[in-house]
Amino acid sequence: MKSMRLDISRPDDWHVHLRDGEALGSVVGDTARQFARAIVMPNLKPPVTTVAQAEDYRRRILASLPADTHFQPLMTLYLTEATAVDEIARARASGTVFAVKYYPAGATTNSQAGVRDLARVYPVLEAMERHGLPLLMHGEVTDPDVDIFDRERVFIERHLIPLQARFPGLRMVLEHITTRAAVEFVSQAPAHVGATITAHHLLLNRNALFEGGIQPHHYCAPILKRETHRLALLDAATSGNPHFFLGTDSAPHVREAKEAACGCAGVYTAHAAIELYAEAFEQVDRLDRLEAFASFHGADFYGLARNSERLILERKPWIVPDAFPLAQSTCIPFRAGKSMPWSIVHGSGQPE
Repeated sequence: MKSMRLDISRPDDWHVHLRDGEALGSVVGDTARQFARAIVMPNLKPPVTTVAQAEDYRRRILASLPADTHFQPLMTLYLTEATAVDEIARARASGTVFAVKYYPAGATTNSQAGVRDLARVYPVLEAMERHGLPLLMHGEVTDPDVDIFDRERVFIERHLIPLQARFPGLRMVLEHITTRAAVEFVSQAPAHVGATITAHHLLLNRNALFEGGIQPHHYCAPILKRETHRLALLDAATSGNPHFFLGTDSAPHVREAKEAACGCAGVYTAHAAIELYAEAFEQVDRLDRLEAFASFHGADFYGLARNSERLILERKPWIVPDAFPLAQSTCIPFRAGKSMPWSIVHGSGQPE
């Protein structure tokens, strides 16, 4: 095959987990190497619930960056039933906080402080609607009577549709969507409703959880779905529809926490994120639409300037390492020990 190159505007990641402390120092360089900006999740211990905490976390991220990077972390607040209405105005005025994250209590990693009853945060949502601050949603119900593969669809029916009717001007992002139902909802929504899509949900269906035995490093929340849903996501991501944009949901865990009797949810993709998206887009012969999905749609949704820097990808294979350092342990990355077809050959972050 002849050499293929893609020259795109430097992309952004609109949903990433950077952790904190030693773990932050282990992983932030992977995100900064390829993305100009990223929406940083607030589910630390303790969670980031105030502007002051978000700004402290931002300083720790900046202090952990490689010296040659121009990466900008875009901060978020963790929505709780104790979130003060006044905090929304402070967030909007801060210039550092760009959204508020909704976790249903118990839905995913460090979500114990999440919301149990949406009605209890209606005053906060009213303030967010008024100030134009987006609500980022982990869109699943946690009702144990609902099948795990149906929890996103039920969330849309039970909570998201009524929420949109009650707050029609609220800017919302349905995060890491996994189902045809989510694609259909977002496609029909107003322009101020968007969705992020991960690389692993574009490349895997739920069979990947059981290939040759239980595969804990493919376990994520929301969980992988049927092939019909993967194809719906792939069609949405490659459609050119500005409602859909890149969000890796890259979530590092130490190996011991994944390969355990009660393993953590999360897939680490930051080491090869844009290369994985290129692979997915190539599957359906839509590489020409990768730049808009990765570099334009999210920036436009958040009202930020598109990046002027360039990033060049080449169809040149490389082998993913078996593991990466993570704090005092290791993290097993997506595609560990396997070949990747695309490589970054230029990603200096400098304007051309």
